[in-house]
Amino acid sequence: MRALVIDDSRAMRRIVASILEGFGYETRPAGHGREALDVLEEGWVPDLACIDWNMPVMDGLQFVSAVRANPAWRSVTLMMVTTESEHGQIVKALAAGAHEYVIKPFTADAIGDKLALLGLLPTGVPA
Repeated sequence: MRALVIDDSRAMRRIVASILEGFGYETRPAGHGREALDVLEEGWVPDLACIDWNMPVMDGLQFVSAVRANPAWRSVTLMMVTTESEHGQIVKALAAGAHEYVIKPFTADAIGDKLALLGLLPTGVPA
């Protein structure tokens, strides 16, 4: 399985990618939404995208909306991984097309639980 990890913090990209790789994912990083769209447009379409909200160039919500507007990317599961914890922000992201929402800080177990909920935990990997 493949995952695109989108965050303007290099350290956070490494943390999320490390967790996902521990669950058996192949990961690609992107520093903002526009860079992530470039990856998709190159033809590298992941099973999962983990998306920060607050980033330069193109934020996470704009990325979610852009992905949902393209029928070729409908199969990509979108999971926000962000410090935005207000109920209204969560509702906005889900309404835009995100499937799940993880609030920073988080644990590897929290990511595993979300993957299991989404049916994206590779077989044989405990949540």
